[in-house]
Amino acid sequence: MDPVSTHATERGDAVALVAGNRVVTYRELDRRGNQVARGLRRLGVTPGSCVALAVRNAPEFFEVLVGAGRLGATVAPLSFRAARDEAAYLVADSAAAAVIAEEANRAVYQDVDGVVFRGGDYDDRFGGESGEPLDDQPGTTLAPFRYYTSGTTGRPKAVMRTGDLTRMAAVGQVIGESRIGPVSGPDEVHLVAGVLYHAAPSGSATRALSLGHRLVIQDGFDAEEALRLIERERVSWTQMAPIHLVRIVNLPDEVLHHYDLSSMKRLVHAGAPCPVDVKWKAIELFPPGTVYEYYGATEGYATECPEEDWIRYPGTVGRPMGGLRIRILDDDGHDLPPGAVGQVYVDHSPHFEYDGAPDKTAESWRGDAFSVGDMGYLNDDGFLFLTDRKSHMIISGGSNVYPAEVENVLFAHPAVNDVAVIGVPDDEWGEQVKAIVETRNEVTEAELVEFCRDRLAHYKCPKTVDFVDELPRDPNGKVRKATLREPYWVGRATQI
Repeated sequence: MDPVSTHATERGDAVALVAGNRVVTYRELDRRGNQVARGLRRLGVTPGSCVALAVRNAPEFFEVLVGAGRLGATVAPLSFRAARDEAAYLVADSAAAAVIAEEANRAVYQDVDGVVFRGGDYDDRFGGESGEPLDDQPGTTLAPFRYYTSGTTGRPKAVMRTGDLTRMAAVGQVIGESRIGPVSGPDEVHLVAGVLYHAAPSGSATRALSLGHRLVIQDGFDAEEALRLIERERVSWTQMAPIHLVRIVNLPDEVLHHYDLSSMKRLVHAGAPCPVDVKWKAIELFPPGTVYEYYGATEGYATECPEEDWIRYPGTVGRPMGGLRIRILDDDGHDLPPGAVGQVYVDHSPHFEYDGAPDKTAESWRGDAFSVGDMGYLNDDGFLFLTDRKSHMIISGGSNVYPAEVENVLFAHPAVNDVAVIGVPDDEWGEQVKAIVETRNEVTEAELVEFCRDRLAHYKCPKTVDFVDELPRDPNGKVRKATLREPYWVGRATQI
């Protein structure tokens, strides 16, 4: 039996999902999984098939995950925000035998076959099927995911695991135990805060479901609502991106300290560097030992950082986990000493490939070590510090400026709510440093520049500051820097 069937048999009345006013027990989810499996089979889903799942955070996400798994199929979580061309590309690339999408996106999928719309014909398609177990059920696990990279350079590509799958499972087990830590029992409550089509939120939610936890689902992150749900549902753990923490700690004090957060045992965050000032505030807000960070990507894990390690070395993303090794290499592939900034590689990692993109795969690997293009350094005790993405590095007058370092400084200013630092054209210096700032209090460009000059070498400081109502971020919390850079580089032959 798969985990949901097991929990339905042993503790069927236990609540599996809470989404607004909807409450679903494990027995109900088990039955619904059988209905979805039968309906997907009628749509042509067989063992080895892929089901594209482009829905909002909702119980249906997990129903499809259970149903597809019972057919031995995989699930490709896709953005419900995808435009028509992007959606068509992803459905074709995944060779999806069926697609579950939002009714509001009917126009996006109008040329795609085998689509069932949540909020439309979903209940009609699956609700009439039998909820009894399949007589010939080929699958005994929740459906594995076919994840796509964020596509910051070119089309998104699926990350495919290859090589020693036994070793991969062993590494994954160590990583999973580290991340879950004090919430490995069945009577825990998980807050689904991030969008489920990204690897970190869906991976954590799936792990929680496998353990029999109650999943409290947010459809669209709201900082105060997250705190309210933690208090009301006695949430014990969650997975967030740093932007979620930014939104929480920037709430007014009377809101921030209104809610009882004592039930929290583990707040996992990943997906982007967390500003030091923001993390200090998060550590002060939640119970001691709660905040746990890991660094990795869709391609694989790298480091873990329990709260006590971060307090010892503020700004670190931790040390290697699961028998992995971190190497810092220069452009020629030579290992760099502690303190020297280079490209971060993860050694001894289970192998992956970008499906249909051998050139991109080759660029990511040096022997048994892979990189996703992040820059950083190791300190003398082997703790990793990230400086930026290689592609975001600003070269001004021949000097390298890592935007993340400047952003961390600006995040400490009391008027700054959100910030992104980019390189823009400069006829004399090649590039100049520009800060794009979302404020919560009145502040001038001159004040922010001076704030940086008191804390950074002057060549790293922004020469100009633009103010915006809201920075463009993807649902995983990463700033869309390409979007920010584009207007400044119009008409230029190169973007560097």
